[in-house]
Amino acid sequence: MEPLHIIGGGMAGSEAAWSAVQAGVPVVIHEMRPLKGTFAHRSGDFAEMVCSNSFRSDDHEQNAVGLLHWEMRAAGGLILEAATAHRLPAGGALAVDREPFAAYVTAKLKAHPLVSVSYEEVTELPSDGQWIVATGPLTSGALAESIKAATGAESLAFFDAIAPIVYAESVDMSVAWMQSRYDKGETVEEQTAYMNCPMDREQYYAFIDALLAADKTEFHEGETAGYFDGCLPIEVMAERGRETLRFGPMKPVGLTNPHNPVKPYAVVQLRRDNKLGTLYNIVGFQTKMKYGAQATVLKMIPGLHEASFARLGGIHRNTFINSPTLLDHQMRLKSRPNIRFAGQITGVEGYVESAAMGLVAGRMAAAEMLGRVLPPPPRETAMGALIAHITGDAEAKTFQPMNVNFGLFPPIDARGGRKGRADRYKAYTDRAKEAFQAWL
Repeated sequence: MEPLHIIGGGMAGSEAAWSAVQAGVPVVIHEMRPLKGTFAHRSGDFAEMVCSNSFRSDDHEQNAVGLLHWEMRAAGGLILEAATAHRLPAGGALAVDREPFAAYVTAKLKAHPLVSVSYEEVTELPSDGQWIVATGPLTSGALAESIKAATGAESLAFFDAIAPIVYAESVDMSVAWMQSRYDKGETVEEQTAYMNCPMDREQYYAFIDALLAADKTEFHEGETAGYFDGCLPIEVMAERGRETLRFGPMKPVGLTNPHNPVKPYAVVQLRRDNKLGTLYNIVGFQTKMKYGAQATVLKMIPGLHEASFARLGGIHRNTFINSPTLLDHQMRLKSRPNIRFAGQITGVEGYVESAAMGLVAGRMAAAEMLGRVLPPPPRETAMGALIAHITGDAEAKTFQPMNVNFGLFPPIDARGGRKGRADRYKAYTDRAKEAFQAWL
């Protein structure tokens, strides 16, 4: 039979390919890396993690993203299989060792007899054949122009920022200490998964002043800084108010400093970035500061005064389409139904959400090529809630990238009295699991 063509070997493209070949449909993955690189990628591997190394919460009873993990595991997804195989201690989160994770996904796909890989840049939307566009936030300029021409709509854009990575050996552990917030996790390793750097009030305000005064990356003409709220640069948060960071990534809660009985005014956390524990990324510290300014300002953080950086932060343009206007409920382009879109380009945000959209798009495309129609997952599920959001529920005029959250789910029946939050979230996840298993 004719193959399914997938443009992009990121999270969504890899998961779409795996879903299709599991159904017996051959695929060709068209990937421009390493022939043509991007600002953020470092390798030619599939599913390379370019921002954080965390898939966020793994709690499938109380958290919407944890529920999405559960659904992807239940569906036999490759991305969660690889993440679980290369997980790192991170309290209640699912963090992964990024290089072996990507190598695992790449090897698994290349070893499958129904997978072919074509290393090339696709510059135009094809007119025939079955295709999935999963080019992610860094869609090449030529293809982005072709998408814009085909959809008759302006591509939307926001800016995505990358957090710096520090060499663990350069952190002063006489100042910092190891602890997960509220000692989360079932093992000692999980409960001590984060490095914590405390600040007193004076240090915090000096840091904020330096952050606000630092040289920042300028935008090119015609670009606007429409940030996604889940990935705001720290200096943009600081501009919203001097206390904002203390109530965001630097909140001093759930932690006890063994070096000093006085509660810190703010805490900077670093999360392990590789299995060896030699690299740590600064949690929530995406930044658009210029490199020289970054090194100066970040070394003001207690414990990081002699830090060495494996990678400094950066910022890049992120492209996504107005999916509620352009896509049908099968994730097909209404004007060109032989083309589906999946992943971050559809306006979902996050590794897991992107991969989940690839999983569903791959299954839908495979079903169609085998002469069947696969309905979307029920709206009560995490995958179904996301698809409903991007294919019609969201307000097209104000459409912005969205992480999975319980606000996207149909409300729980509150008969019998108002439930507490824990009971309510458990009701959401119980209902979702039952509906998702029926869909599978």
